Amino acid sequence: MLWLQDPNHNNVNILNNVRHSASRHYRKKEGEYLKAKICEVETDSMINNIGNLYGGISDFKKGYQPRTNTVMDEKGDMVADCHSILARWRYHFSQL
Repeated sequence: MLWLQDPNHNNVNILNNVRHSASRHYRKKEGEYLKAKICEVETDSMINNIGNLYGGISDFKKGYQPRTNTVMDEKGDMVADCHSILARWRYHFSQL
């Protein structure tokens, strides 16, 4: 944040270098993940594990699907904290 608040030439260069190295790291990790996933799909194809093969292919087609874990509390408000969600489910099942 200090680099952004004081935009002199040196701070801008430092920030750009950090961003560049972070994006390089992310691309490298993503490439490793995709190579491992491709090898997994190829293995499923070779051993005739059709269910996992088509599941892996559909994962490639869909891409990243973020999932949000939210629950409504008694008042109708959204709860996203994992401890609050657990407490809400505990209360819900105790009422059943």
